[in-house]
Amino acid sequence: MLNNREGERVPQVTFRTREGNEWKDVSTDDLFGGKTVVVFALPGAFTPTCSSTHLPRYNELAPVLKANGVDDIVCLSVNDGFVMNAWSGDQDAANIRFIPDGNGEFTDKMGMLVDKQDLGFGPRSWRYSMLVKDGVIEKMFIEPEKPGDPFEVSDADTMLAHINGEAALPKRVTVFTKPGCPHCSRAKLALREAGYSFEEIELGSRGLSYSTLAAVTGAGTTPQVYIEGQRIGGADELEEWLKAS
Repeated sequence: MLNNREGERVPQVTFRTREGNEWKDVSTDDLFGGKTVVVFALPGAFTPTCSSTHLPRYNELAPVLKANGVDDIVCLSVNDGFVMNAWSGDQDAANIRFIPDGNGEFTDKMGMLVDKQDLGFGPRSWRYSMLVKDGVIEKMFIEPEKPGDPFEVSDADTMLAHINGEAALPKRVTVFTKPGCPHCSRAKLALREAGYSFEEIELGSRGLSYSTLAAVTGAGTTPQVYIEGQRIGGADELEEWLKAS
């Protein structure tokens, strides 16, 4: 049975993290003392749901969460510091602080350590999120105890709705680009100057080709800009859209 610990203090542990090429001990007080912190805990770095959905959305909504009183957003997993740092680099999630709970001590004391031996993982964290204020757990969202890896309530949108249900969500913006494309640079600059964050999908990386671009966008030139699922087009069309919006 996974216990809700709202109203309790977070466990006192010391995390062994890596900064550069050095070990750095980070205590519970370092993480939570005098701050409002959102924590989302997950089964493992580089795993599908964690990498495709759970982590990216927290990174995407981080500016909104911080505008609503959150000081730090922590991703916690029963992985070592090397793995968590590698995952951080792979995800390009600059808004998130990655904390390795390599021995599972914090997770165990939270009552969230579960057996994943059937997957070859050994002991791992159950998926949950929590809002912590000055070391006290104000709110927890714990995934239901059902087979597999449920992902229903520990997401970033649920947490933001708890903190401020009226908060305006950022528009989802995707830009297809290619290296050395001046119009791509112009489009990205225009988005930044207008205050938009965006996901960049660069041709030539990870097997993405012009065939991919044509299949997804129906166009054969870059950039191709999408805002909230609507195809805006290239740099010229984007500039016109921004003027009109």
